[in-house]
Amino acid sequence: MRLEKCYVCSSTIYPGHGSMFVRNDAKIFRFCRSKCRRNFNLKRNPRKLRWTKAFRKAAGKELAIDTSFAFERRRNRAVKYDRDLVAKTLQAIPVIQKVRSEREHDFYRTRMVEREKETRKDALRELATGLDVIKPLIVREKLREREEKESAMEVIEEGLVDKS
Repeated sequence: MRLEKCYVCSSTIYPGHGSMFVRNDAKIFRFCRSKCRRNFNLKRNPRKLRWTKAFRKAAGKELAIDTSFAFERRRNRAVKYDRDLVAKTLQAIPVIQKVRSEREHDFYRTRMVEREKETRKDALRELATGLDVIKPLIVREKLREREEKESAMEVIEEGLVDKS
């Protein structure tokens, strides 16, 4: 059973699913759903479509270069059936998946360190601009009283200045 990859979004296409487009030069394009086919027909670049795996890798949001990806590469050379090779491969699959998931988790954690710094800066900025909402009622009343006194003093001073 051969699992193909969608040309646009890089998702897995199972046998009997998706659609195919063959260009005049015999290049084959496989699509997982009509959304991908339409975007291909509109000549959109998959690296600019935010929902594709190509965008995530190009934008640095997903692990792009890793040795564990070499196991998933498509090989066009037929391999003679070997029982030992199949057994070793089946034993290696869970180990490779574990290594890959750990590396992706580490990559995500290092990416989120920078994001956490940015969110803290944004939160502090928001806190500085909306501080009057957070201040207790007593402090707000004292500030209001002080402002009223200052405005009353300004009115009195203007009245004294106008009379002379």
